[in-house]
Amino acid sequence: MGGPAVRVIELPGPFTRFAGRLLVGLGHEVVLVEPPGGDPARRDGDGWAFAHWHAGKRSVVLGADDRAGLRRLLATADVLLDGTPGGADAPGHLVHVRVTPFGCSGPRAGWQGTDLVVAALGGMLAQVGDPGGPPLALPENQAEQLAGVNAAIAVQLGLRARRRGDGGQVADVSAQECVAAALEAGALAYLHEDRVPPRPGREHPLVPHGLFRAADGHLGGGLGGSPRMWDALLDWLREEGAQADLDEPRWQSPVERKKHQKHVFEVVQRFAGKYPKAEFAELAQARKLPWAPVQRPDELPADPQLRARDFFVTTRTAAGERADLGFGFAFPEGRRVSSLTVSEPGADQGLLDAPREPAAPAAGDAGGGPAGPVLAGVRVLDLTWVLAGPYCTKVLADHGAEVIKVESRTRPDPTRFAPFMHLSRGPRADPDDSAFYDGNGYFNEVNRNKRSVALALRTPEGLAVLRELVAASDVVVENFSSAVMTRMGLGYGALREIRPDIVYVSMSGMGHTGPRNGWVSYADTVSALSGLTGLTGWAPDDVVGVIYGHGDIVAGLHAALATVAALEHRDRTGRGQHVDLSQLEAIAAHMGTSVIASEPPEPRGNAHPSFAPQGVYRCLGPDRWLAVSVRSDEEWAALREVIGRPGLGDRRAASAGEAIAAWARTMPADAAAELLQAAGVPAGAVQDGRDLVEQDPHLRARGFYVRAEHPTAGAFLHEGVPIRLSRTPGGIRHAAPRLGADTDAVLRDIGLPADRIAALREGGILR
Repeated sequence: MGGPAVRVIELPGPFTRFAGRLLVGLGHEVVLVEPPGGDPARRDGDGWAFAHWHAGKRSVVLGADDRAGLRRLLATADVLLDGTPGGADAPGHLVHVRVTPFGCSGPRAGWQGTDLVVAALGGMLAQVGDPGGPPLALPENQAEQLAGVNAAIAVQLGLRARRRGDGGQVADVSAQECVAAALEAGALAYLHEDRVPPRPGREHPLVPHGLFRAADGHLGGGLGGSPRMWDALLDWLREEGAQADLDEPRWQSPVERKKHQKHVFEVVQRFAGKYPKAEFAELAQARKLPWAPVQRPDELPADPQLRARDFFVTTRTAAGERADLGFGFAFPEGRRVSSLTVSEPGADQGLLDAPREPAAPAAGDAGGGPAGPVLAGVRVLDLTWVLAGPYCTKVLADHGAEVIKVESRTRPDPTRFAPFMHLSRGPRADPDDSAFYDGNGYFNEVNRNKRSVALALRTPEGLAVLRELVAASDVVVENFSSAVMTRMGLGYGALREIRPDIVYVSMSGMGHTGPRNGWVSYADTVSALSGLTGLTGWAPDDVVGVIYGHGDIVAGLHAALATVAALEHRDRTGRGQHVDLSQLEAIAAHMGTSVIASEPPEPRGNAHPSFAPQGVYRCLGPDRWLAVSVRSDEEWAALREVIGRPGLGDRRAASAGEAIAAWARTMPADAAAELLQAAGVPAGAVQDGRDLVEQDPHLRARGFYVRAEHPTAGAFLHEGVPIRLSRTPGGIRHAAPRLGADTDAVLRDIGLPADRIAALREGGILR
């Protein structure tokens, strides 16, 4: 068993390069197609940015018109990773993954897109920055990288479909849709509460967390999410005489703390500000409080957790070697990539004429009809909750997996019972009725297409049933803290005894090993440790940070990629594995060139190191903004004509941005974007949740938002599936389940007799 490595041909572009890098990390043979003289990115700066994206890939040089050479190369391949604007003509046996800014169809399919413009039109920019101030980009090309990890998932899904005999097919991956599906509450607040939240600044809008100053930098953290955490923080403040009035009885109420959060945060800030960031975080974590230092990229190589888990790789070029970011998880079977080398241009020209058998069967061709979701027949036991884990299993469920979510009345997913984000229209149950809580929009978005089993896991009988569910499943996914499964008697060794080929994906904040494996983590603390928060701002002393759950979503996507890759590995080898995914490593893997760079980067707002002018400009109307990127002198000339300033000079001068700002201020954002796009200049309105759902003609034409009926909340729109497979499409088959709605049916499916199910229910085990 096993067979040859998968061969991926990469036609490069900014939205495919990360996908190619991830596929190198999975052990695939990735062949970069370069023009004569090599990819121009090799000559940008000192070449280390190119090394980050393309180390470990092989290189073939082809002229722009050498279609015969490309055909010969593709004849030896399994996958075409296609970042070209028009798309290549690929043979039908290939998994052809097209990654473009706006997808292959729709009225804006031909629009120009950069990371900033896609982040604007996808809704990301509207979620970062100060209330009333300009929207702020996340650093290191997060929109591009969201597209990249989705493209890598598309590759794995396509390979699995081909292995089961469905032939090659085309996957259409729109970067805009990848962003729009990764906003946490961005569009959900509009869909379920009929409101558009303002940019949150430095405080999380849903939980009492935010960005705090330390004596030597910043901290991410807050009051935590449980009474225990508040009590532990208050005890610490009391010990240091820093509690002010927070030990008054009224502050025991979370409602009171939320209502007067500014005051509570001021007290905590005075306390935290006296400590160096690393010392404060260590002291907080010793009390099991979710705090973390905001690390700069140049501090990451010294991070004790990342070092202990061998996260970093050595990247080698002709100029020498440097440490660089590794991958979001070790694969396969715990293997870590330790070093990568940059190939010289054309180093692998011999691949053009070397015959090769495909790595998987390729029956049929892309012209066949739909064959059903690719993960149909895969059973996933979902022990996750909140966002990171459920987002992973949502991806799997969207593509056909039978995902069985295990909860209980005494330990439900917290978002199921959260009081926020209920439909403002339609039926509402009494808050004392559990049906009210089944209508939570946050929960229902990431748990669509799943089944629900109610099972009391704190009982021997409940654990016995859970073991039977494991025996009947292909995959177990959980995002508990690192020791929980072992305490339940269900560590990987025990799971493998139950099901020898089980795929077990754990996704704790820090991973199951390392000196910080017990650290308490939320999305904001993981982003703080990864370097992402520290680069999100306007300047080193003006950090804003990442307040929404971007880190959770990135971790969920990497866990989904790991799951599908592990299933493919099992099909090839017969072996399951434990993927010990660390949420910290997943988001750190999205830090781009920040570690390998010759000069450590600093926060730079919406500016770009080579595009100029680039920025976000105020337009007509309340909180209306336009994102613009100029990549070349030709685009600069076109922009000058559009704004009526043909005589403007240096595009890198401050006057260039000032001219755009003066013009944009007189224009509606959508109209300004259309004028610039018609001239070939990347531009787009900054869209919020309402804009995405109601106003975006492109998302509407592509049917991105999908209506489904929920048994309690009624019908509402769901965010769509950003990976569009031509032969094995995923989709939204049904809304999220009510708690325990599928318990009896699932237990019957795995072979439990009716009398045992009745006895379990009588004994309170199926609550």
